[in-house]
Amino acid sequence: FCRPNLPDLSSCTTTKKELPPPPNPAGDLWRRMRDEATSDADQEPILSSYYHTSILSHDSLECALANHLSLKLSDLTLPTKTLSDLFLTVLTDDQEIIFAVNDDLTAVKERDPACISYVHCFLNFKGFLAVQSHRIAHKLWSNGRKTLALLIQSRVSEVFAVDIHPGAKIGRGILLDHATGVVVGETAVIGDNVSILHNVTLGGTGKISGDRHPKIGDGVLIGAGTCVLGSVRIGDGAKIGAGSVVLKEVPARTTAVGNPAKLIGGKENPVKLDKMPGLTMDHTSDISEWSDYVI
Repeated sequence: FCRPNLPDLSSCTTTKKELPPPPNPAGDLWRRMRDEATSDADQEPILSSYYHTSILSHDSLECALANHLSLKLSDLTLPTKTLSDLFLTVLTDDQEIIFAVNDDLTAVKERDPACISYVHCFLNFKGFLAVQSHRIAHKLWSNGRKTLALLIQSRVSEVFAVDIHPGAKIGRGILLDHATGVVVGETAVIGDNVSILHNVTLGGTGKISGDRHPKIGDGVLIGAGTCVLGSVRIGDGAKIGAGSVVLKEVPARTTAVGNPAKLIGGKENPVKLDKMPGLTMDHTSDISEWSDYVI
């Protein structure tokens, strides 16, 4: 114990140790992406200019992302330079967005067997690009710049066929697989490590204002063509089968299927999942064990 007023005790001095710098997963991933871009350009020289403009000429992930999104979303009235400067300002002011971008890239690479590399996802996967555009729009929306945020939403819908209201809250590690036709309403909330297939709607049920859209927990998997309507909760680790219409709460780690959706195993004793479907991407195992569908 340190008692500075007692002369019989030796003085207490703290030696400051040099600590290693904190890990920077975004920086590590960016170096990996640059290596992949160099390799791709070597294999396909016709793409060398594209890879240089999109990846190799930039010093950071946020710089490359701002440039790439601005090229995708610009038009005659929204110049690329204007959008690039705007996007880069948002990304550099909020490093949490870049950490989320890192998690999203990792999610796509790990969960989508069609993704051959991180740089492939970054350049070509419109679900990934739509989510990152939303992150920027949501930041602008939260800062009171709602008109600008809605304009970005409109351009994303036109370019990527994904319509996410800038007011919606989205976690990290998100996979929009194929992504075409995904619609997410203003008061929707999506947790971490969620996987959503194409033509999924997280919508309202009519003209009700206020909190009117679904709340999706962590690790949820939502199959293609599903509608989740109203301010209903989808519990952590739940799975929604393709083509379902969900109008009521789905408990954590259960599976809901059908129109209207019903719990596998029944409401009183639903079958519990032992793994997070948002990570495993297992769409059919529990459904095939329960269904008597035969071809």
